[in-house]
Amino acid sequence: MDSQSRCVVVTGFGPFRQHLVNSSWEAVKELSKLGLGVDTDTELRTLQLPVDYRELAVHVGMDTSTKAIFLEQCGKNRSYRDTDIRGFQPEGGVCLSGGPEVMHSVVNMKEVCRRVSLEDVEVAFSRDAGRYVCDYTYYLSLYLGDGHAALIHVPPLSHRFPASLLGKALQAIIQEMLEDSEEVQTQKYSIQSRGTSSPQVLQTDPERSLPHFYPSSIYL
Repeated sequence: MDSQSRCVVVTGFGPFRQHLVNSSWEAVKELSKLGLGVDTDTELRTLQLPVDYRELAVHVGMDTSTKAIFLEQCGKNRSYRDTDIRGFQPEGGVCLSGGPEVMHSVVNMKEVCRRVSLEDVEVAFSRDAGRYVCDYTYYLSLYLGDGHAALIHVPPLSHRFPASLLGKALQAIIQEMLEDSEEVQTQKYSIQSRGTSSPQVLQTDPERSLPHFYPSSIYL
């Protein structure tokens, strides 16, 4: 259990175009050295973001009860009853007040499961990500990214499942996810080019107040 009661994640951006040094990241690095001051109980984490539009945010979490890899199709908005390592629990057990009950990934996880063939570990489909921080992060990532996110649950490390095996499995799975995502985009553009109304896309309100979010989870 972390003794600090709060955490803030501060991001800066990396190089872009002719700018080999980005002052935003240089400033954040200096802040990292200074900290937030001796009178605060807030932990500071810093993270450099690349200057690009990501195609897919892939989250990886651990399921302590499984002996397989699970591909999560959706994130849920309600029933978050367990506290995190700092003792925080979403107010009312809800990710986003007024948000959809379920957010689905644009990636067809069943199809990815069918395509991926791994000798040493089973890859399975799931529609229940567990209602904990993984599910919470996934739901918000799906909401803010119009479904362009994925969550993969891996088993705990063991003699049967070393990190090297899980890493190779992630490589194969994410390759298939990207291929599936590209197929979705191709179909979408094809529909639009024929003049057919495209599927309804959830519009997010940038002024909407969001709850606590743990961006560091995105980059695991």
